[in-house]
Amino acid sequence: MTIPEPGGPDALVWSEVPDPEPGPGEVIVDVRASAVNRADLLQRQGHYPPPPGTSAYPGLECSGVISAIGPDVAGWEVGREVCALLAGGGYAERVAVPAGQLLPVPAGVDVVDAAALPEVACTVWSNVVRVAGLAKGETLLLHGGGSGIGTFAIQLAVALGATVAVTARAAKHERLRKLGAAHTIDYREQDFVQEVRRVTGGRGADVILDIMGAAYLPRNVAALATGGRLVVIGMQGGRKGELDLGALLAKRGTITATALRSRPLDEKAEIVRGVREEVWPLVESGAVRPVVDRRVPMTEAARAHRLVESNDHVGKVLLTTG
Repeated sequence: MTIPEPGGPDALVWSEVPDPEPGPGEVIVDVRASAVNRADLLQRQGHYPPPPGTSAYPGLECSGVISAIGPDVAGWEVGREVCALLAGGGYAERVAVPAGQLLPVPAGVDVVDAAALPEVACTVWSNVVRVAGLAKGETLLLHGGGSGIGTFAIQLAVALGATVAVTARAAKHERLRKLGAAHTIDYREQDFVQEVRRVTGGRGADVILDIMGAAYLPRNVAALATGGRLVVIGMQGGRKGELDLGALLAKRGTITATALRSRPLDEKAEIVRGVREEVWPLVESGAVRPVVDRRVPMTEAARAHRLVESNDHVGKVLLTTG
């Protein structure tokens, strides 16, 4: 899927391009599915170019079958069903993938649905577990609970023994409670700071995973418990906000901001290894599962982008090649 000129969903053009060749340390995956992420929408609009040296095509994850293996690759074989974390290129029939970013399709998961896992699993595990250190008995506040990130984070946090509160549209609350969210907050009608304090007996959230950025910064700090950790992974509400350092100091809180796509290959490979060791067993046991809103043919990627922009979906919207 190419983007000849930045723009709206119709800027996506299904085009014939040269097949990728595996370089050293890479494999070729014949793609069965990819997934729509917010970063893809930004790239289509011209606001989020791919890192230098990576594919110019959108798509930050995929699932499929290995069809070729380059030099210096061990532990993988042609014909293996896999899913993968990508810097780009997932909206295609074939993609070159660094071997360190491959994951086996978990037992019990359909190869197409597996495309819903790599980006969210790596993002949520690396931030909620590795950075924020969410522990059993703590409370996690998630913004955008109905997103792919949100639906995965609910399940992972519950599996770790944490209590989850989410902000989301009221129409999504029932489905999020079924996934394990203990408290659902309608961000249109309710003050999430007051609600989090109410459900925690005034203590606040131990960890907040935030996709909004500037618009929520002061309220996120207010919603933190003493010793709380705020992790910012998105800027849907803007880049620049005012931080009350006095309020943060009083709570002995921390704020971390992270990105995944631009990390060096070795850092991504380390995250993927952690996900395979700590998260994949939870997926294979059924404690965590991919949440797929719907499948859309990849040739109709513009329709899938409109759906994600409408924010009417719950979980992932997948793009399929067949």
